[in-house]
Amino acid sequence: MSETSTKPYFMRAIYEWCTDNGFTPYMAVKVNAASRVPMEFVRNGEIVLNISFGATSALKMDNEAVAFKARFGGISRDIYVPVENVQAIYASENGQGMAFEVDLSESLQESPVSDVPVNPVTGKPALGLAAVNSKIEEAHRNAGQLAEKPAEPQKKSEKPSLKIIK
Repeated sequence: MSETSTKPYFMRAIYEWCTDNGFTPYMAVKVNAASRVPMEFVRNGEIVLNISFGATSALKMDNEAVAFKARFGGISRDIYVPVENVQAIYASENGQGMAFEVDLSESLQESPVSDVPVNPVTGKPALGLAAVNSKIEEAHRNAGQLAEKPAEPQKKSEKPSLKIIK
């Protein structure tokens, strides 16, 4: 019989510590095919989510996943993040929290998702993210009225970052 991971217990403890002290709990997530998050907010295969009481509805943190509803750009979304995808949980005000190692290579190979491409050299899943076009921009492209735009450099986020202390 395999032991239950301590990770979800630590995650719930840090979440409770944040809320008890009036801090805003944030969760850093490594995105893959098993995650259900708004892809337009994913940067470099990662997303940071505000999981505070005021930002979520029906938050459920169990031993397998974190699931809740949240609004993104005024649109309500169902969010689902497997525990193994969580990189960190921390207070946004001071960065205190806990970071975790995330290795998704094995979990993806066992995943029932069949449309994940595999790198022929390494044999590991080759994940990639695609840009999401707005409906108006896509309509213009289809009509041939909009030329390809050069890639714009990403701006630095003004959000707090996690500082790992050893």
